[in-house]
Amino acid sequence: MSLFTTPSHSKRHIDEENPYWLSFSDIMSGLLIIFILASLYLMIELKDKIDFIDTAVIEMAKSSQVRAEILHEVQSELKKKGVQVDVVDNESVLRIPSDQLHFKQGQFEIPESKTTTVTLIGKYLYQAIVKPERIKYIDTIFIEGHTDSVPARRLPKGNWGLSALRAIVVWDHWRLNPDYGKPLVELRNKKGDPIFSVSGYSSTRRLDKTESDETGLRKNRRIDIRFTMRQPDYQSITNVQKQVQ
Repeated sequence: MSLFTTPSHSKRHIDEENPYWLSFSDIMSGLLIIFILASLYLMIELKDKIDFIDTAVIEMAKSSQVRAEILHEVQSELKKKGVQVDVVDNESVLRIPSDQLHFKQGQFEIPESKTTTVTLIGKYLYQAIVKPERIKYIDTIFIEGHTDSVPARRLPKGNWGLSALRAIVVWDHWRLNPDYGKPLVELRNKKGDPIFSVSGYSSTRRLDKTESDETGLRKNRRIDIRFTMRQPDYQSITNVQKQVQ
């Protein structure tokens, strides 16, 4: 027997003195299990984040679809009554043309000949909004007043005040309507806030920039009804996207 041969009982003796000793293959097996578990966790977490983004995209698409349905439905119902309105700005605005509603120069009162038209617009707007599964997608409906570029000198706030007053008188006409006014005022978005609001743009968003004649001026003295829809929380989506990347 060679003097340098380690007796088998010596190896057993070393193993017995190191009860926590792991072979290299045992260590690699343990690391592999840890890697597999970590990979599964990351895959599940990634899928949840992707699902969250997909759901948000679907919700945004549904909101746009609901808005378009409401506007085109109102347009269609009004057309049956001989009232023409336009759906504009990427199907987000119901525009009342000047031949259906316009204001006299420097004034904000609804012309008596146009009160029936304004009443009908409010009626069909309300009926379209309250249909099932629609109102939950709406955040705010702005009644927007506009003016031409001729200064409204008799009003303290000039054209800004004039445009806001035009929006306010339309809203007052609707909210005081005996048939649909009260339920219209009571409409709330998902946060519990009133759906309807008013805004004035003065002459900053004129349709006719030249205003070369009375027709062009009158076109700018108008009312738009703008829908803003509820959207998923932008910050949450952005945070998820950063993590996915």
